[in-house]
Amino acid sequence: MKQVLVFLTDGFADWEAGYVCSELNQPQSGYEVKTIAVDREPKTSMGGFKVLPDYAAGDEEWTKLDIAMLIVPGGTGWSEPVNEKAADVIRYCLEREAGVAAICDATTFLGRHGFLEQHKHTGNMLVNLKQGAPAYRGDANYVDAQAVADGPLITANGSAAVEFAKLILERLGVYQGEALEQWYAIFKKGYINA
Repeated sequence: MKQVLVFLTDGFADWEAGYVCSELNQPQSGYEVKTIAVDREPKTSMGGFKVLPDYAAGDEEWTKLDIAMLIVPGGTGWSEPVNEKAADVIRYCLEREAGVAAICDATTFLGRHGFLEQHKHTGNMLVNLKQGAPAYRGDANYVDAQAVADGPLITANGSAAVEFAKLILERLGVYQGEALEQWYAIFKKGYINA
């Protein structure tokens, strides 16, 4: 079974990975969701959930996993220096051709570390991305969209948790075609067409 890692920070936006993780963690998905953070101390989400990470970024244990994707939710902690170790985890996953999916302020973190410039991507508006990542030079590849998949990256703005999940589910092959569209319609519109 392959693993999908979710990188947690204090103040992580719990809903941004909630839609996709509930599907990925089903036995029939073929994936297992695990959490990683800069250390193994509990991380408290914006909604007040305390989560004890499975792995710390500095541990070797997680590098032995068969990682299919790293999901990086946004939140209030991405400008904190303590979370800089996340760049090493992102780099490790990209070097091993595991996908990286970032949403909301996590896209700004990716921009700050040069991970966006070679791929089409989105975020919380281009002006915000440039303010939060002064060294960012990816303007030509920025797409004004809810969510974008290109190469190993999936990016989304903070209002696109369902679109973000849809792209991840599609990339990992959990749902395809009509099944994927029905899943999306249920969570986006609250119903499916008969």
